[in-house]
Amino acid sequence: MELENEISSSNNSSAGSREYKVVMLGAGGVGKSAMTMQFISHRFPDYHDPTIEDAYKTQVRIDDEPAYLDILDTAGQAEFTAMRDQYMRGGEGFIICYSITDRQSFQEAAEFKELIYCVRHTYDIPLVLVGNKTDLEEFRQVSTEEGMNLAREYSCSFFETSAALRFYIDDVFHGLVREIRRKESSLTVAEKKMKRKDSLWRKLKGSLRKKKESTT
Repeated sequence: MELENEISSSNNSSAGSREYKVVMLGAGGVGKSAMTMQFISHRFPDYHDPTIEDAYKTQVRIDDEPAYLDILDTAGQAEFTAMRDQYMRGGEGFIICYSITDRQSFQEAAEFKELIYCVRHTYDIPLVLVGNKTDLEEFRQVSTEEGMNLAREYSCSFFETSAALRFYIDDVFHGLVREIRRKESSLTVAEKKMKRKDSLWRKLKGSLRKKKESTT
């Protein structure tokens, strides 16, 4: 299923917005689909089959710049792990989710960065860690401190959210886009430095060649 809001379907080609490929990762039942639906359409789904993988598209403005998000909501069930390599190879940024009411889902979340590394061979990937279901505080099994510590280990932003109440949902997606932009910006600076070094090297070699020619 692909849900595409009116703005993205009508304006994407004309707006020429940068497209961001976002992948939702996490165990089944942690609320990945509910978070995505709340972000896209501001509604909480009554029912979602956790074995279905969905793609969602929307266009938003983040820091006064247009952003076209292509969001892949992956299934959390083990039988779908064979497709994870494809997600992790194609994604530009990842939202790793767990439920604060489910310690097992937190333990699974702690393994995703290594799984991404196995496919991408780099830890320098834009990530956001999310502990969902804060509306079920009385059933909490994972403390906020544990989430913060894992995010520190991942060197990424951390949010505790409630998809049911739409708490901090926009912050998660906006935060990931900012991370992707930050990475691109740093790469651009690095590329400019490399070009500058390359230019200096060529000039140095050129002057040495001229010097050699003048002495012969």
